[in-house]
Amino acid sequence: MQDFIIEAIARGGYLGIAVLMAIENVFPPIPSEVIMGVGGVLVARGDMAFWPLMLAGTVGSTAGNYAWFWLGNRWGYRRMRPFIDRWGRWLTLDWEHIEGASRFFRRHGQWVVLALRCTPVFRTMISLPAGLAHMSVWRFLAFTFVGAGLWNALLVLGGAALARYLEEYEHAFGWIVIGIVALTVAGYLWRVSTWTPRSEREGD
Repeated sequence: MQDFIIEAIARGGYLGIAVLMAIENVFPPIPSEVIMGVGGVLVARGDMAFWPLMLAGTVGSTAGNYAWFWLGNRWGYRRMRPFIDRWGRWLTLDWEHIEGASRFFRRHGQWVVLALRCTPVFRTMISLPAGLAHMSVWRFLAFTFVGAGLWNALLVLGGAALARYLEEYEHAFGWIVIGIVALTVAGYLWRVSTWTPRSEREGD
């Protein structure tokens, strides 16, 4: 199991890592912790190099976050709200979430983009309020790139450190990765199935 997972990511190479990380920040089919963590395992095995992996993963993360920033910056509040109201179920987002993140962004300033990219909390969601606030594009890209790079470095180094234990616990590793992906998918499906549109909540 572990060899299949590692080989699948290894075959995609650096370009595959970049694409997966970009998609993960728009719609998370596979968590970044798995992508870059397995990348760290490949670095420890000598199948990938640290800096090219870091560049690919960080460029992918920045591109995925920029997609949300671009929507907010280009559309603004008036055009963005109908989009979220209509497609919020599939994005598992509500306009209330956007307003809350926007207030957080205004309260803590633009540096919050850099700070949150280094954490597992609101790493992607903050990109949309940054766009809605018309933050400087180059500042957003710089903060996102640096923050994503720091987070990815932790994941890669963590994966490389765990690589030594794979032979001893190879069966457990495979099931842990499958479990993480399964929980991510199950969480998404649960959010979609239990979603209540804003208009219905207000009508109660």
